[in-house]
Amino acid sequence: MTRPVAVAFALLLAGSTRAADKDGWLELFNGKELSGWVVEGPKEYKDKSDSDKTKPNWSVHDGLIRTAGAGLGFLRYDKEFSDFILHVEYRMVKEKGVNTGIGIRTTKFDPKQSTASRPSFYSYEVQLLDDADARPGKGTTGSLYRYVAPAKVAHKPAPEWNAVEIECVGPKIRVSFNGTDTLVFDQSTDDKLKSKPLSGYVCLQSHSKQVEFRNVRIKPLTK
Repeated sequence: MTRPVAVAFALLLAGSTRAADKDGWLELFNGKELSGWVVEGPKEYKDKSDSDKTKPNWSVHDGLIRTAGAGLGFLRYDKEFSDFILHVEYRMVKEKGVNTGIGIRTTKFDPKQSTASRPSFYSYEVQLLDDADARPGKGTTGSLYRYVAPAKVAHKPAPEWNAVEIECVGPKIRVSFNGTDTLVFDQSTDDKLKSKPLSGYVCLQSHSKQVEFRNVRIKPLTK
């Protein structure tokens, strides 16, 4: 392959999902704009603190993905994955009542069929709240929301940054916060959950109040 052709081919690869590094990680966010992502649910909101100006619910500021939390919706990466490790870092601003999450192996969100198509019903949502002082439960941070509680707490309170890692291999799911495993679950052992999908989309949730995300990347474990 001649050098000009090789360079062109490399650029073509970089334009798809993102070029993989030597360890197989794919960068899902380039730090500049939301290429490859689809906004589902509220796309805009009126900022009461700024003369009711209309602003995007999802945007990029200072190299970070930001949601204003203007109602239930999602920022979905437009490519499906089956077995993978997903890495996401997030922080919540100082406001109380912040609610967000990470959807895995989910489908496209349809506001007209909100219950059936949101991750916490269709597949799983890893819940994210400012609740570092709460006892683990099926609705606390790190849970597979409404289904499985984490075994321990390892996330930091707002406005500190937290790193989440979610590994999905077949029916087995592992969730860790800041390097500590907080949930290990095999859905094949639960009759109510064993039919949950083993592939689908990943997404970030908008729900209430402002949240920022960075270093969003995924390592596919199957071709």
